[in-house]
Amino acid sequence: PQGSTICCFCICYKVVKIFYQDVPLFSSIQIVFFEDKNFQGQCYECSADCADLRTFFSRCNSIKVESGCWVLYERPNFTGYQYILSPGDYPDHQKWNGFNDSIKSCRSIKNVYGKSWKIRFYDKQDFGGQVAECFEDCPSVYDALKFQEFHSCVVMDGAWVLYEQPNYQGHQYFLERGEYPNYTDWGATSPAVGSFRMIKEL
Repeated sequence: PQGSTICCFCICYKVVKIFYQDVPLFSSIQIVFFEDKNFQGQCYECSADCADLRTFFSRCNSIKVESGCWVLYERPNFTGYQYILSPGDYPDHQKWNGFNDSIKSCRSIKNVYGKSWKIRFYDKQDFGGQVAECFEDCPSVYDALKFQEFHSCVVMDGAWVLYEQPNYQGHQYFLERGEYPNYTDWGATSPAVGSFRMIKEL
């Protein structure tokens, strides 16, 4: 979609130690993937966008986000289920609401340090129909806005994540600054949006 940028430059370091405390601390490390739960098994350190992680691991069951906010994808080339992670420890894939242990690509999220967030939704494609303009998190789209579907949107400031269900549950969709004339442009298979929130690095 217009306004979005994908960078395929990747820097990943392979480490074959068993426990996280054995991982060398590089200043460039931002996210560490582990094959097994509770930060065990082989681990892989990544400091930039990576379109294909299959070279480095076949499964991912725990993650440590050292810095920045990230969007992880179930499939290579930034496709499939999306998961948005902020700094912290995720000892198993359920902690990031993962549907399985497949993580095949990742991107760092920009626009998480700003002072303003603004998103505009439309109930018709190509920015038609009724409009809802929002500036903050929304745990229930229906309760707050009386909408159940959004067919297009414009992200005017900041970065956002949409959820298929209320209370930040279900499939996640990452949106950065730009225009999305159809819900398929943010990777959804239906226009259902149950909740959404701003993406910030706290």
